[in-house]
Amino acid sequence: METKEAIQVRNTKQRMEATDVDMSGSMFTGVSLSGARFYDVNFSGAMIENCNLSGLLAENANLAGARIVDADLTGAAIAKSAMEGMTIDGILVAELIAAYRDAHRKAN
Repeated sequence: METKEAIQVRNTKQRMEATDVDMSGSMFTGVSLSGARFYDVNFSGAMIENCNLSGLLAENANLAGARIVDADLTGAAIAKSAMEGMTIDGILVAELIAAYRDAHRKAN
């Protein structure tokens, strides 16, 4: 697929549908995606910064190499997704889960 010049969309309220589109390298600033649905989307290597992701459900998601910084993740959930090497504040998620499970085994 040939890379073309950037399409600029500004100061509008517009619902969009994109199918079989490569938007690699795109930038979204001051954009509301509230209620948007993403299916079979590759977010690998994406940078998500200063974003409201509250209530996010990432299921079967490809977020390999993606970075989320300074985000509101209140009520967010990640399920059925590969998480090898995933960290939260520099701590491996696999280690956090193992420590949580170990603590709960000892408590019961």
